[in-house]
Amino acid sequence: MIEIGSFIKLQRTKQEMTLGELSEGIVSVSYLSKIENQKTQASPEIIQLLCNRLGIEVDNSQEEVIKEKCKQWYSMLFEVNNKEEIIATYQEIQELMDKNISESMMMFEIYKIRYFLVLGEHDLALKKVNELNEISSTFDNLQQYYWNKFKGNYNSVTGDYAQAMLLYKRAEDRLQYINLEEREVADLKYAISITHSKLRNTLEAIDYANKALEIFMRHYNFIRCAQCHNILGISYRRIRMYDKAIKNFNLALHLGKLEKNKQLIQLTNQNLGYLYSSKGDSVEAIKHYKEIIYDTELYIGEKVETLASLVRECYNIKSFDEAKEGIEYGLKLISELEEEIDQYKIFYYIIHTYNNLLNEEYGKFEKLVVKEFLPYLKKHKDYASIVIFAELIAKHYEKLNKYKDATKYYKEANFAYEQISNI
Repeated sequence: MIEIGSFIKLQRTKQEMTLGELSEGIVSVSYLSKIENQKTQASPEIIQLLCNRLGIEVDNSQEEVIKEKCKQWYSMLFEVNNKEEIIATYQEIQELMDKNISESMMMFEIYKIRYFLVLGEHDLALKKVNELNEISSTFDNLQQYYWNKFKGNYNSVTGDYAQAMLLYKRAEDRLQYINLEEREVADLKYAISITHSKLRNTLEAIDYANKALEIFMRHYNFIRCAQCHNILGISYRRIRMYDKAIKNFNLALHLGKLEKNKQLIQLTNQNLGYLYSSKGDSVEAIKHYKEIIYDTELYIGEKVETLASLVRECYNIKSFDEAKEGIEYGLKLISELEEEIDQYKIFYYIIHTYNNLLNEEYGKFEKLVVKEFLPYLKKHKDYASIVIFAELIAKHYEKLNKYKDATKYYKEANFAYEQISNI
């Protein structure tokens, strides 16, 4: 059963009400503080008065309905679902929660972190984390599990992978105290594998991806299996086990087609393109990139990412006309992104960099790469891209006989490569 003190504290915090405002005329501030922190048991009469002031009915007649609705909504947050349906179900549960003191209330509040992340509302997710932080010490083991997992999701989305890993590991530690469905355990293993991949902990990424894959295979969840194969493919590519990488990407591609999941298919094509690029096989890389570009159903932001890769490959094999066509299309799509441009800034820089080179606008090229692009990559610690574009500007200076500048950027490329090797 939910602790009434925690419930009152959460509702007071959500309504931005002070202890004094809630307690006035009912109990002392210190006594309310004891109720909220579960240091005393208040009488039913006092609880009723406090709930009345918070605008909450003391009723649990809808408990079974709430439990069932919550279970349905929770599952919707982990599969591909219509966002309008997710929002509608959330609002229905919230209306019930506003009129009932439910055992499901605290978990519902914790799940809101995940809900806001699914909707892309990162500020609201952080606000919910801060709200719940005040009462997190009262959470039981199951609540602590999801509390840490969803905070890990937030940090992963915002790019703090080290903090995400710390939180995921805390969630993993709770598994020994609770009984969860296998698919939930697999989801955590998958999240940890992705985070290891982001941190370039390649062997650990492989280990956790295989653990998640084993469970998803037992449940015939082919989409999640394909996601695991993509992580394995990326990991094997990084350690240059190309045959294993290609095998995993092809399995992901097959499962994506089996499920008719366009997004998964094209993510795998992007990964295959990058793999063949790493091997120096630009022709094969371009083939996979074109599979994405000509997909009419794909979101333009994903096409911009692929066009940036395509342009680079075409430039590398001196297929300049094809590179120019890709740039023209890429610039058109970038103009359509408008408010979302920050999310795709790196691809904006890549396309403009090659555009300046192909138009022989070398002054613009130097200014863009030196003053904007490389500082952006350093800020985001994108060492792999620093290697590519520091070398590009170094070769440019070398052609102009500016050997001092060339040496500077070759050193930057080498330093970035060392960082990748040390991760």
